[in-house]
Amino acid sequence: MKLLSKLPDVGTTIFTVMSQLATDHQAINLGQGFPDFNPDDKLLDLVNQAMREGHNQYPPMAGIPALRREISSKLESLHGYYYNPETEITVTSGASEALMASILAFVHSGDEVIIIEPFYDLYISAIQLAGGIPVVVPMIAPTDDTPIFKVDWQRVRDAITSKTRMLVINFPHNPTGIRLNQIDLDALEQIVAATDILVLSDEVYEHLVFDGYEHLSLARNATIAANAITVFSFGKTYSATGWKIGYCCAPKALMTEIRKVHQFLVFTVTSPMQHALAQYMKDSKPYLDLAGFYQQKRNRLTQGLATSRFRVLPSQGTFFLLADYSQISDMSEAEFARWMTIEHGVGVIPVSAFYRRPDALQSNHSLVRFCFAKRDDTLNTAIEKLISV
Repeated sequence: MKLLSKLPDVGTTIFTVMSQLATDHQAINLGQGFPDFNPDDKLLDLVNQAMREGHNQYPPMAGIPALRREISSKLESLHGYYYNPETEITVTSGASEALMASILAFVHSGDEVIIIEPFYDLYISAIQLAGGIPVVVPMIAPTDDTPIFKVDWQRVRDAITSKTRMLVINFPHNPTGIRLNQIDLDALEQIVAATDILVLSDEVYEHLVFDGYEHLSLARNATIAANAITVFSFGKTYSATGWKIGYCCAPKALMTEIRKVHQFLVFTVTSPMQHALAQYMKDSKPYLDLAGFYQQKRNRLTQGLATSRFRVLPSQGTFFLLADYSQISDMSEAEFARWMTIEHGVGVIPVSAFYRRPDALQSNHSLVRFCFAKRDDTLNTAIEKLISV
């Protein structure tokens, strides 16, 4: 039988390749974005308790009511916007499933979907599986005078056509570490008001915004929220990425369609973790303290690299930071990442991997991404190796 792939350009992801390379060469993996430490013991105990109490069978398709109520209460407290827990919140199998279900629910064959480059690799594949057409709008790359990526919102607006169905955004942004500011939110509001397109907002790093700033969720703007799906991650917030639990929020009419897809993708999400999270969320301190916890780790890595030949770009959020290696090598980003892993024992991710054409000259800015969601001793050992590069 001759097979016709729906995703002919998709192979093994760079994250899998670089993690395996780090394992093969016994390198410290600062590439893939997951913590090397456990969730809070209290949360683990609550999961065990939920299992012992019998919460081991199918929960409701949209998520257990207690957890959806806690999510609603949290978002209203933080952003002043009320999502009805019965009709506007769905617990999903990770943020990835929430993103996939949202795209499959609304993108039809031939619809255009705008994504901002660099971008998380799921977006394009999900759009293509839905039969949509990805329209890539590149950010403005960093310069010596402006050492962070920036979104060109006028270019985003210019990319909208009569076929545009959706705009996908991600703030705090992976891989660049930039956050959404009020100017960005105002520009986005003008775009939505003028075009009425849907916005899919990947906000999985919502609690990792540094230096005293707050995360500006799309839920803070009623005009945008009326046309938006917001996506969040318990894994990122509670250091439990392997649990694959997230959630999405949207107005009732939108959520009705998302749930139609969700029920046939996974139907529902692991029961004991939901019950544990519903209890654990009653205490806001863990997520409110998270930015301070990760800011210390960001500062540790930033200060450690200050005496190296890497030039660190400001990280405004997420648990990633970018570093310019142009004083070290003129290799492409992918080549440099492999060299770093094999020769210097530190695994990193090339930022070009977040571009549609990673090998293109315009996708390579001599930047690699470090993940600082690691124990202090892991970071200290990595810093020692990086200083010698």
